[in-house]
Amino acid sequence: MVDVRRVNLPGVGMLHSFTTAAGVEVAVVAHRAGTRDLTARVAGVHDTAATVRLEEDEARTLADLLGGTRIVESIAELDDLPGVPITWVTVEEGDRLDGRPLGDLPMPDGVSVIALVRDDRAIPSPGPETKVAVGDILVAVGPADRIGRIFRDVVRDPEGPADR
Repeated sequence: MVDVRRVNLPGVGMLHSFTTAAGVEVAVVAHRAGTRDLTARVAGVHDTAATVRLEEDEARTLADLLGGTRIVESIAELDDLPGVPITWVTVEEGDRLDGRPLGDLPMPDGVSVIALVRDDRAIPSPGPETKVAVGDILVAVGPADRIGRIFRDVVRDPEGPADR
């Protein structure tokens, strides 16, 4: 699975980046105004960067061409709601919840898993019996100090501390 780095850019939007197997760094800056900057460069070689600014409809078209889903994009738009902390985590191989029911996740007061995204469909308000699989995206809402705790529990090995 590709490791995607996510960085909040205050007043700008969100940066998502990863490095391909071929050593190309790919980054997307999702501006709050709806535009996206797509940048690619050879890792460590700063003068090789190429950047393309995409309008919102162009970004959606590119995502569709690449096999992306609008579900995840819609979740990202919720991140902009003031006073409503919302975040998500992708379940990876070896994570605590892989193959287990969502009810095994300790849920702090005031935090709710509001959706589970599997492939290109959303399961709203998944029940505690819903089995979680590698690649699922869990979307939660709640107080910022508690919402992070449940995602640490997702990746924590029940036998020891998280190694991520």
